[in-house]
Amino acid sequence: MDLNNIKRVYLIGIGGIGMSGLARYFHQKGFLVCGYDKTPTGLTQALVKEGICISYEDEPNLIPISFQQKDKETLIIFTPAIPAESKIQKYFKNKGFELYKRSQVLGMISKDLFTIAVAGTHGKTTTSSLITHLLKCGDIDCSAFLGGIATNYDSNLIIGKSDVLVVEADEYDRSFLTLHPNLAVITSMDADHLDIYGAEAQLHESFHLFAKQVKDNGELIFREGLNLENGTTYALSSSAKAKGLNVRIENGTFFFDFENENTSIKDLELGLPGKHNVENAVAAVDIALKMKLNPDQIRLGLSSFKGVKRRFEYHVKEERIYIDDYAHHPAELKACFEAVRSLYPTKKLTVIFQPHLFSRTRDFEKDFVEVLNTVDELILLDIYPAREKPIPGVTSQVLANQMDSGKVRVCGKEETLEIIRNENPELLLTVGAGDIDTLVLPLKNVMNHV
Repeated sequence: MDLNNIKRVYLIGIGGIGMSGLARYFHQKGFLVCGYDKTPTGLTQALVKEGICISYEDEPNLIPISFQQKDKETLIIFTPAIPAESKIQKYFKNKGFELYKRSQVLGMISKDLFTIAVAGTHGKTTTSSLITHLLKCGDIDCSAFLGGIATNYDSNLIIGKSDVLVVEADEYDRSFLTLHPNLAVITSMDADHLDIYGAEAQLHESFHLFAKQVKDNGELIFREGLNLENGTTYALSSSAKAKGLNVRIENGTFFFDFENENTSIKDLELGLPGKHNVENAVAAVDIALKMKLNPDQIRLGLSSFKGVKRRFEYHVKEERIYIDDYAHHPAELKACFEAVRSLYPTKKLTVIFQPHLFSRTRDFEKDFVEVLNTVDELILLDIYPAREKPIPGVTSQVLANQMDSGKVRVCGKEETLEIIRNENPELLLTVGAGDIDTLVLPLKNVMNHV
């Protein structure tokens, strides 16, 4: 596939965070862009406002005429999150179209660019967004494909004028193996996506393969403690090559000192909460230094970074607090809860959690129970299935049955809103990767008017 020949792009699953970035990229380049997704969301509505045509019915007769005949000027992109039995997907296959995964197309786009790729089961969206912002503050007009909406830019796609590209390298379905970065970061390798990999060892093998794809003259940095070689480490410990030290909270803001073998920068202010985000920032600073940014540019970038939507995002921040976060894996939940507790140690923490995927809930059942038991009050929504069909015996109620019955309830969304309206919690946190974000605005309104 030669992207220089393409004039039209159709995306099956256009509403996904990665797919929508590609849609925006091709649209901004002047291509005709259309697509399908199952349900309207704030993101698909934003794409429509930008001039992209989207249908929400899996019916081939809704495919625009210009996409119905195979030719070298038409590119069809799909996401594995769309079920294989999708009628639109089958239509294109039966017509003889070659369908490309998002990751394959990202590999084509990045092939001739200086690529900085950030991989990891947790932390990659924040780290890649932070690297992008630091480079912008350092007068490197980079482009970026991000796995979340960077608040500073209100987009998951940034198009710059330089040949530098920052990409979030997704391990799902081994997608990141289409990339050959000049600089790479690996933030974590915790077991996840076992519905794809089968076992943790296979997941680790994919990360090892990704690490080997760094170009010969490139560099790999990875979090200390990961079973990787041929790179340099970073962490919040004195034994790492790049380190964050003297981490502290002053007036609700995190500060830290950065050190590597060549540079020391004191009293860096980070516009994000949590030690896990300080660690992400250490990786971003190390990359920024490799890109020849100076300490003043780095200091400005860290302090002005506004984060990523749905990553520890404040919606009410007065006497009562409401925070929304994308955490959906036990390790992410633990880091998120610790960040909240570090900022508000005396407040009672009420959490609304929507488990994501039946397989993930089954695979990490004990870990979910353990970490969820650390909150003061818990409301569990039903499991969000995404691409999966129900698994017998895997429900939110099964999680609740293993927890302290005095602090956990399993509820629907409407009942949840009523509980929050009546109980008026002082510190509320919503977490999950499904459609729990549809509760954010109603909860914000409730919290502001109780």
